[in-house]
Amino acid sequence: MFSIEKTIVPLPIPLVPGTSSSASQEIYSGGSVQLWSDYLKVPLHPKSVYVVRQYMHDGVCGCLEAFGQGESLLQDPGCIEELEDRLHFYVEECDYLQGFQVLCDLHNGFSGVGAKVTELICDEYSGKGILTWGLTPVMSDMADYQKNVYRLMNTALGIVHLSSHSSLFCPMSLSGSLGIRPQPPITFPYINYDASLNYHSSAILAAALDTLTAPYRLCSSQGSMTHLAETLNFSGRKVVAAWASVPFPALQGYSLPDTLCTYQQDVPWKLLSSCREKKVSCCFAQSVVLRGICKEHSISSCPGKQPTSPLHACENTEQALQHYLHTVFPGAFSTSHVLEQPCSTLPPYPQFFSPLLTRQGFLLDKPPSYSSAGVESIPVLAALQSSPVLHTLLYSLYKDLRKLNTRRWASFFAAGVEQDNFQDALEELRTLSQCYEVGFEADESEDEADLD
Repeated sequence: MFSIEKTIVPLPIPLVPGTSSSASQEIYSGGSVQLWSDYLKVPLHPKSVYVVRQYMHDGVCGCLEAFGQGESLLQDPGCIEELEDRLHFYVEECDYLQGFQVLCDLHNGFSGVGAKVTELICDEYSGKGILTWGLTPVMSDMADYQKNVYRLMNTALGIVHLSSHSSLFCPMSLSGSLGIRPQPPITFPYINYDASLNYHSSAILAAALDTLTAPYRLCSSQGSMTHLAETLNFSGRKVVAAWASVPFPALQGYSLPDTLCTYQQDVPWKLLSSCREKKVSCCFAQSVVLRGICKEHSISSCPGKQPTSPLHACENTEQALQHYLHTVFPGAFSTSHVLEQPCSTLPPYPQFFSPLLTRQGFLLDKPPSYSSAGVESIPVLAALQSSPVLHTLLYSLYKDLRKLNTRRWASFFAAGVEQDNFQDALEELRTLSQCYEVGFEADESEDEADLD
């Protein structure tokens, strides 16, 4: 897995902590910790880390802040040769190479680095899967107008270039919007996290990512990266949205059908792709993973009686989840996977959970009278969707950038991106957004195009 972000350190996935037994009960609150990887105790091979020395990590100046700066880094023959050498080192160790995962910042110059890396991988390993995850921070510095505009331009260029060279591209963030106007961060009913702490937000995203990628990482799985991409990216829809329920709201002692029946009108997950959520049950295709639900939760809690719903008539968790998806998303192509293994939340995972959760992450009717030692694991429901909500995400970003007078931002284009190329990228962003139009959205965008 390539992780192209400020830290240049792979995200610790799966979430298996490297702590001693004496620290297993410690409650982590975050404090001065900024990133998940600050707690990373997994030894990294020297060839797995490539340090960009030309730019500072988080200084006032000398930051990698523009897409063109990132692109120019990988135009250096020495840098490309070094990257190719590291790639070949790991590829030669593979018995069966499915493809590559690329984690990349979207909002800064690393979007340009990611664009060049995915282009390099696409050219070097054609036919292999490339799944790219574009990450943005929860909180943005809205007071600094230049940084905000740079964020928008980097994000737009990143989406266009990364999606064109990837099998599948997914923007991920707990931010409520990628656009010029700030939106409140995503909230979760049973997590009390601090949106200003990357330690907290990255832990939630890591739990979702660990769940979403399980179908092609498990030895027992029949699918692959390429298979997952092909089920979701037809008709030019190479961008997908991520959804997750962290934790999945399963009541202790109740069956899975009991839980799903309470969410017939409104699915329990939250959108993790920086877009104002629409209460519309509609998607073109989806891959759904439910983990941490044991077999005893799959059937009715009252065996021998007449099933109270079609869900209760299902024989196992797989059937119950598949039936639920077909009911809530009629006409959509849905694949589902059910894993008994829950998501581990032992230290260093932050303990920001509701007191209503048991140590195994199941819901209680009321907080326990005793003091809990912390939540050790949680069930998680996560989905990748090719959905009309992406039209809102992509087209809103396009509209925000169309309103800008790009001539005012000569410093951004001095870094290497031509203004004509930027305008071409904007049109590609608009075309990409049109792949997700349905009904009134198509009419609305056509009316706005006439006004342009």
